[in-house]
Amino acid sequence: MMKILNRFLWLFLIFPLVSLSQNKDYIPKKYTQKGFATIDFLSIEMPDQNEANMGFAGIHYNLDFDNFYTGLGFYGAVSGIRGGFFTLGVNAGYKAFLSDKLFIDTGFHFGGGGGAAAPDGGGAFILPHFNLGYQFKKIAVIVGYSYVDFFDNGEIQSNQFRIAVQVPLNFEYTDIENAERSFNSADLKSTSWNKDSKKVSYMIHLNNLNVGRDSQDTDGNSLSDSTIRLAGFELNYYANKNWFFLIKTDGAYAGIPAGYMNILLGGGYHFSLNKNRTNILGKFAVGAGGGGGVDTQGGVLLYPDISIEQHLFNNMYLSLNTGFLLSPNSHFISSTYGLGIKYYSQLNGIKTNNKFLTRGKFKGFEAIIKQDIYSNARRITDPTQNLYQISFQLNYHLNKTFYIAGQTSFANFGGAGAYAEGLAGFGLQSSMLFKNRFNVFLQVLSGGAGGGNISTGEGLIVKPSAGINYKLSNNLALRSSLGYVKAKGGALSSPSFNFGLSYQLAFLNSK
Repeated sequence: MMKILNRFLWLFLIFPLVSLSQNKDYIPKKYTQKGFATIDFLSIEMPDQNEANMGFAGIHYNLDFDNFYTGLGFYGAVSGIRGGFFTLGVNAGYKAFLSDKLFIDTGFHFGGGGGAAAPDGGGAFILPHFNLGYQFKKIAVIVGYSYVDFFDNGEIQSNQFRIAVQVPLNFEYTDIENAERSFNSADLKSTSWNKDSKKVSYMIHLNNLNVGRDSQDTDGNSLSDSTIRLAGFELNYYANKNWFFLIKTDGAYAGIPAGYMNILLGGGYHFSLNKNRTNILGKFAVGAGGGGGVDTQGGVLLYPDISIEQHLFNNMYLSLNTGFLLSPNSHFISSTYGLGIKYYSQLNGIKTNNKFLTRGKFKGFEAIIKQDIYSNARRITDPTQNLYQISFQLNYHLNKTFYIAGQTSFANFGGAGAYAEGLAGFGLQSSMLFKNRFNVFLQVLSGGAGGGNISTGEGLIVKPSAGINYKLSNNLALRSSLGYVKAKGGALSSPSFNFGLSYQLAFLNSK
């Protein structure tokens, strides 16, 4: 492994990074990608006829290419007894209008995941659907048939209704080759970039759950006074100056047996003082959570929180938070406290609050879907075998060399359907080489992982890797890497390999 890393480091020295020309005569062209977000719900019949149906709620984002669409989505248990059951998968479908308002929506979702001691086998599943939808002014309502099958030695098979809500969610971008080009706002005033920017923040954080009252594990033992340590990521998207939407995900890395995670959606209010150097944020979110032996019953969790942020430098802030995470009936309840590093962006415009910003720089961004393979992944009790995962990673380019990354993965083959990861880290990459066809990269990720009888101790793992991107088009590249995964406190210690697709864009970040 060290020989491979040394060779990649040598490539970085031999092929120095170069910047794109700052030719002011060329303003990057702005494109609009149509897309839509979907929230859906299924009531899945479980193999044990004495068990209540598992309520399965999903959130998806799809790119819309006329009648066809593709994207990815997450599902989590929200009712029944399988709190902590999560999946990740890819979507593909066809949507066509039968009249001005009525349309059909047919397609499938393929993914991996499981948990909460459910009979999920290796985790691989397919979920086709055939639905009818009605388009209102700003949303669409969908209802119809769906089928789910955990086909890799799992026992979950069910036919059910699917109900969903779709909301248009387009975005603007330019080609990744324009990343790190900067302009004065005066250069952009006569272009299509002269518009109000969208405020977005990204935060990597550590959080702690102080479990209280009569909260229990799934064996009925008290968790009172336990501390669950989490690492995660939060994205805030501002509807206006003060109100924002949020999505937040966390995974446990210490305090309990590995496997706990949560995914939360909500919103909040942002109040600034001290010349915008200090912020106070009130938040409320709802979502799904469980695993790691934590008994959250059906899986629904509520998250009220208050955070205070202090400016550090540029657009970076230190965030401190406190609040609660609890099930609606308080069967599980914990107080929360933590800290994070947050970065604010003003995207795809040169104005905010009717004032022109001074400068804009195009920043690179990658969304990566891939298949991971761990060779001979050590188990706690079962015989060792390979572990396969479907994985989603987001990279934000700090400059032409360095990027920060967040990744989540769920087992889909290898007899470990409940195994999942939530990781964050950093990487560095070369400039484009050999007629701009490929570049190489190094990255190190770390975070929480567990479940599926994989030996990760309390959940902390480290994953260094080195790989290559091969350019297919302006925005799409093949991606593959070799690496190693090591669990702190567990026996997992395996070579890793992955392959997939990288969707590469650049956004205007103004200040």
